[in-house]
Amino acid sequence: MKPALSSLAVAMVLFTVVSPSPARAQAVAGDWPVKPIRLIVPFAPGGIADNSARAIADRLGSRLGHAVIVENRAGASGNIGTEAVARSAADGHTLLLGFDGTMVINPHVFNRLPFDTLKDFAPITKLGDSPLIVVAHPSLPVKSLKDLLALSRRKPGSLTYGSSGTGGTPHLACEMLNQLAGTDLTHVPYKGGGAAVADAVGGHIPLVCTAIATAQQFLRDGKLRALAVTSARRSPALPEVPTFIEAGFAGFSVESWVGVLAPARTPRPVVERLQREIAATLQSPEVRERYAVLGIEPVGNGPDEFAAQIRADLARWEKVVKKANIRID
Repeated sequence: MKPALSSLAVAMVLFTVVSPSPARAQAVAGDWPVKPIRLIVPFAPGGIADNSARAIADRLGSRLGHAVIVENRAGASGNIGTEAVARSAADGHTLLLGFDGTMVINPHVFNRLPFDTLKDFAPITKLGDSPLIVVAHPSLPVKSLKDLLALSRRKPGSLTYGSSGTGGTPHLACEMLNQLAGTDLTHVPYKGGGAAVADAVGGHIPLVCTAIATAQQFLRDGKLRALAVTSARRSPALPEVPTFIEAGFAGFSVESWVGVLAPARTPRPVVERLQREIAATLQSPEVRERYAVLGIEPVGNGPDEFAAQIRADLARWEKVVKKANIRID
C-alpha cells in the first residue's frame, strides 16, 4: 500500500485543482464576450438611469468587439428588471444598470424582494453620481436652507415637499434632513421627479427635492429658487448654490448613483475587464458631455470600492427608513 499523502500535499493538490492559474484567468477574459451583451435598465426609457446607460453603450460595445444592447424592463420600482439580471447566467453577457434607489433603498422599504443586493450581484463599477437639490417656488419666503428650516420650525407640519416617489433617494434625503434638523416637512410623492417639479413651478407645492438636471432650466428661468445641494461639494452645474454641509449639517452628503453590476459568480477576470473598459469609456469627451447634461459626475471606480459603497449605503438608509417608518406594500 502506498503511503498516504501528507496534509500539506493534499492541500497543494486541492489548491492546484480549485484555484485558476493566471493563464487560465487571462483565457477566461480573452474568450469573452462571444455574443452581444444585454444591459438591462429596470426603468422606462427616457429617464436619467436609462440615458446614463445609452450614453456609454455604443462606445463600450466598440471596445469589447460586440454590441451592448440597452434593454428596458420597467416595473415595481426597478425590482422586475433587477430580478431578471439576478436570475441570468453569470457569463458576463447580461448586465444590470443599477440604481441606488433599487439596490440600497428598496431592500428596506419593500416587505419582500425577489433579489438580494449583496448575494445576487457582482458590482463592476459606479458610472456616476447625481447630486440632488432642494428648490422652492419663488413665493415661499425663504432664500436659503437655514431660512427654510426656521420657517418649518415656526409652522411645523405646514410645509410640503414633492419627490419622485415614496422610498426614492430624494424622499429619504429629506427624511434624513427632518431627523437631523428636528423639522416636520411633509412628503408628497409623485410618479417621477418631472411631475413634482412641474407642480412646484405651478405653485401647487412649495418645495421639491430632485435631481439637478430636472430642475436646472426652471432655476435659470427664475421659476424656481435653489436652496441647497445634497452633495459634499458644490455642483459644477450650479456653483453658486451652497451645500447642506455649508448650511451647518456636517457630513450630510447624499448623491443618487448609477452603476453596472453582473450576476453573482460572474468570473472575476470578466468583471475586471468590464470595469477597465467602462472606466475608459467614461473618459470619452462625448460621454462626459452627455453626462454633464444629465447632471451626472462620472466615476468609474473599481469593483471592491463600488461594493464597499453599496454595503455602506445599505446600512445608512436602513436607519433612516426605520426611523421614518417608510414602507411600500
